[in-house]
Amino acid sequence: MIVELNQTGRSVRGLAKEYGLSEATIYKWKNLYLPDQSTGLTGKEVAELRKENARLNEELEILKKAAAIFSRKT
Repeated sequence: MIVELNQTGRSVRGLAKEYGLSEATIYKWKNLYLPDQSTGLTGKEVAELRKENARLNEELEILKKAAAIFSRKT
C-alpha cells in the first residue's frame, strides 16, 4: 500500500511522516516489491532465485559425487 502510494507521486518523506515509518523502511520495501529497471525482477524474486540457485548448485555437487562413485565401481 505504501509503495503503491509512492508510485502515485507521493513522496517517501511525506509517507514516512504520515504513517510513522522511517524513510529507509519505505526504500527497502520499494527495493523488495518494485521491479528493478535493468532486470525487471523484484528484490523478492531475486532472493527467491538466489535461494533456488544455491539449492540447485548443492544438488549438482551431490550428483557429481555420486557419478564419480558409480564410475569407479564399473
